[in-house]
Amino acid sequence: MSNSENQPQAKRREFVIGVSGASGSIIAERLVRFLLESGNAVHLVASKTGKLVTHDEMNIPAGTRTLFADMEHENLTEWGEKNFYAPFASGTAPIDGMAIVPCAMTTVASVAHGISDNLIKRAAEVMLKEGRPLVICPREAPLNQIHLQNMLTLTKAGATIVPPVLTFYQHPGDSVIEQVDYVVSRILDHLGVDNELFHRWGSER
Repeated sequence: MSNSENQPQAKRREFVIGVSGASGSIIAERLVRFLLESGNAVHLVASKTGKLVTHDEMNIPAGTRTLFADMEHENLTEWGEKNFYAPFASGTAPIDGMAIVPCAMTTVASVAHGISDNLIKRAAEVMLKEGRPLVICPREAPLNQIHLQNMLTLTKAGATIVPPVLTFYQHPGDSVIEQVDYVVSRILDHLGVDNELFHRWGSER
């Protein structure tokens, strides 16, 4: 038997992606697609409002059962927002990290205060209690004191806040996708997933 056959197989990494009812569903779509194309497994869960907003923003026909119309993959599993039997509702599941993108301020508030009345919020609670990466991509402007205080609470609890901000030092063109991929790249960075979705500071263009 060769040495390569004796080597343990690399563990397939698993991530939870939550989509709540805020604008910015294209960020979630690009994030999920990159994770799958990189060989990772994705558990996808959207709130009822998150699904409605996603289908509206991405022109997905009404009645489509899946969140993204054209995305089928053996490593993609979609879960209902009230299905607390999903494995990642427990800290015993070997999940490598989670991102809520976009994250509505109601979800920010609920997670900050330990209210786990749907699967997205419960999974986020699990990430925090287990000390695993949790990336929050809040979508609101302007931010009031309550929003800021809730995000500070989440940061203190171990979450990372990655707002979908614009960036210009990599000289983006006119494409919205370049700005989207910048946000996706920053989320991936904090999930510990290698990527080269944009020209990083100091790199050759």
